[in-house]
Amino acid sequence: MKQRIERLREVLAHHNHKYYVENAPEIGDEQFDRMMRELADLEAAHPEWDDPSSPTRRVGSDLSGGFVTVAHGRPMLSLANTYSMEEVAGFSARVEKEVGEGVEYVCELKFDGTAISLNYENGVLVRAVTRGDGVAGDDVTANVRTIHSVPLRLVGSGWPASFDIRGEILMPFAAFERLNAEREAAGEPPFANPRNAAAGSLKLQSPALVARRGLATFLYSVAGEELSFATHSESLRAAREWGFRVSEHSRVCRSIEGIRTYIAKIDTLRAGLPYATDGVVIKVDSYALQRRLGATAKSPRWAVAYKFAAESAATRLVNVEFSVGRTGAITPVANLEPVQLAGTTVKRASMHNADQIAMLDVKIGDMVYVEKGGEIIPKITGVDLSVRPPGSVPLEFPAVCPACGTALVRDEGEARHFCPNAAGCPPQIVGRIAHFVSRRAMDIEGLGEETIALLVAEGLLMTPADLYTLRAEQLAPLPRLGDKSAENIVAGVAASLKVPFSRILYALGIRMVGETTAKYLAAHFRSLDALAAASAEELAQIEEVGNKVGEAISEYFTDPQNRALVERLRAAGVNLLAETKTAVSDTLDGKHIVISGSFATHSRDDLKAMVEAHGGRNQSAVATNTDYLLAGEKIGPAKLTKARKLAIPIISEDEFMEMIGDVKNSTASEKNDNNSRQGKLF
Repeated sequence: MKQRIERLREVLAHHNHKYYVENAPEIGDEQFDRMMRELADLEAAHPEWDDPSSPTRRVGSDLSGGFVTVAHGRPMLSLANTYSMEEVAGFSARVEKEVGEGVEYVCELKFDGTAISLNYENGVLVRAVTRGDGVAGDDVTANVRTIHSVPLRLVGSGWPASFDIRGEILMPFAAFERLNAEREAAGEPPFANPRNAAAGSLKLQSPALVARRGLATFLYSVAGEELSFATHSESLRAAREWGFRVSEHSRVCRSIEGIRTYIAKIDTLRAGLPYATDGVVIKVDSYALQRRLGATAKSPRWAVAYKFAAESAATRLVNVEFSVGRTGAITPVANLEPVQLAGTTVKRASMHNADQIAMLDVKIGDMVYVEKGGEIIPKITGVDLSVRPPGSVPLEFPAVCPACGTALVRDEGEARHFCPNAAGCPPQIVGRIAHFVSRRAMDIEGLGEETIALLVAEGLLMTPADLYTLRAEQLAPLPRLGDKSAENIVAGVAASLKVPFSRILYALGIRMVGETTAKYLAAHFRSLDALAAASAEELAQIEEVGNKVGEAISEYFTDPQNRALVERLRAAGVNLLAETKTAVSDTLDGKHIVISGSFATHSRDDLKAMVEAHGGRNQSAVATNTDYLLAGEKIGPAKLTKARKLAIPIISEDEFMEMIGDVKNSTASEKNDNNSRQGKLF
């Protein structure tokens, strides 16, 4: 029995980490909760094997090393989950046994996002903190400020001087689909569902990038010492008046039948909502009764979550294809006997990677269970072993590329296998050229994947540079082409020479460089040569790049084949320079400047433009190669601390203007006033 307890603790700790830290859950909520309940029961029966670090003694953690950890003023507890109306009725019976009959409940949507706590002082947002371990979480204020549905300053009146409001940050389906399309185009793995995408976005180091992710919020719990409300439903009405986004689907229910009716209604309604929901939360409405009922170490006794069962279907696994992407990633895709699931016919499902195949222990011919992860992406979640045919053989992940026979590689820490034969693997060649000619890249019409595959097979294309050597007389005799199509293709290739540099940078297909990142890099470096010359360390310091993207860019340009491709494109006349900007001076030539805080006369964007106009380079983070920290009011303390530690000069707005020779707005009195402010700041 002790071995079972220890094994459950080990497995649950693993899944807690996958869910809260890596945002990559491997099992469903119901399976996790079943194991958690078993462990709790075993620990209750065997107190002699108690362990303070048991998963039953804590809320799962999403703490990240990249953010400051902040203690919650009031703990953020998780909710106990139920999966049947019988369990909901049991919850209601326990409540009424404790406090008497006639209890009113508030029923709300259970949003499938990531929990957040917002702290307001005198009506102004001062801090946003993730749930973390329930006691402390990550300070993600800068990122949350970019979410339009979060009020930075409250409206109306009547809000307490200091209070917290808790809720959920989520990613609507439309934003999720757009993000995954961008990630796939950049050669990055797509997010499995909107919840993972929201959690991952919230932990990005660049608020500017978070702002483009399309995150949204719903707030559903006001907490504070000076609340004037008697009920939870009153607090929701007030929160809506203060400017918070509160769901219009909350209802007060006065009986278990009312709760049952509400759940049935939401189960039908949620299919048409533009965001993910996975259940209903039932709360005792009266604050006085909530206080009487109290809480366990992990969950309040006055609330419970009813989880909708994920829609699942059983079907037979016909075979598994191992596809090769343009980056060489090997993806197993299951071909299934067609089955209806969540309103659509499913014929194919993702199996992700070798670890997933091994965990499922799936075999060809098995009856498998298919769900839609986050109700978006079909995936295999289990196998019906009771009907497995005798003598079936385990499914093995290939050791060599299914397209070219090259031995596959798997880097340490990577979930996927890759084919390293980038130059000779046909699907990679076709995929890279298809990406290069796509509408958002070089926009060359008439070259779909079938035509590209034909030209590769004929030996006319091996790299994107070969497009610029094609002649109409080579193309016209080929199947499904002819004179007109051949002429259109050649004309489209010629027209692509006018495509701006940022789209060419995206077209190169550098791993992890999507359309948005390409635009930023083009504006920052101004030429492909400047980008190619940047080190991985230098790239990592740039806003919206970071370590992984910086390493990917550096690796791309150290590959001799990629350098040869760039030279061939240059020779063909492809534009490898951004639009020329007239330099004002070279005063800041080679200088790296970090700009932080708010300024009296200029915006940060204006100051960044001035840095570039005078030959300097902007950085987002203080590093060893930073020359100046241009500091305004309300500068982040981390930048100040690091600049002082590295002995980097800290200059004011006026000092910067003098440095670049623009002192027309700087008077002696203004300098004195500014120096006074800087003295207080530093």
